[in-house]
Amino acid sequence: MITTAKILDYDGDCLTIRPDGYIDAELLRKAVDRVEIRLVDGRTITAEQRKKAYALINDIARWSGHLPEEIKAYSKAAFQAESGEEGFSLGSCTITTAREYITYLIDFCLRNEVPCMDLLLNRTDDIGRYLYLCLKYRRCAICGRAADFHHCEGSRPGMGADREELPSLGIMGMALCRVHHGECHTIGESTFNQKYHVYGTKLDKHLCECLGLKI
Repeated sequence: MITTAKILDYDGDCLTIRPDGYIDAELLRKAVDRVEIRLVDGRTITAEQRKKAYALINDIARWSGHLPEEIKAYSKAAFQAESGEEGFSLGSCTITTAREYITYLIDFCLRNEVPCMDLLLNRTDDIGRYLYLCLKYRRCAICGRAADFHHCEGSRPGMGADREELPSLGIMGMALCRVHHGECHTIGESTFNQKYHVYGTKLDKHLCECLGLKI
């Protein structure tokens, strides 16, 4: 069951909410003790978000051979089924829904190696999630080519250490192709991050498994 609620109070630790509908029956029937919270600020989709979404839809259409309207309808339905989101319009949805839908399209493009007319780095509306997905699918965060795992400063193994035997859970890394990996080491990580507006991502168990790294 998905419902909305009004935030009544937050003291930095405990959040108090009032559901907009009756949820008693669901709580009793399913013995629910945990919920998923998605904060919505009420703002509607921006022109830039709409532009990104349609650009991604057109990229997928060119790659698949289907019409853009077909891709739009299919991707929206699949996104709604996966996220639990109710029906939405790219003309009036919330800024949060637009961001999540764009991320869904980028996930599809990375997973299926869809050739895009612009860098996905420029198309993303959630840089943190984008960098995570690049690691998951081993695609360069800058150009989208096949990537190596870059150990960020502070997470690099010591001289002579066997990287395959060292636990990687919790270390910081980035997915970079050979060219951008080399550039990062040449100009320095701080300068590289500022140039491309990227940063390292902490590896969780799922990323370690995707990258074949020891947990």
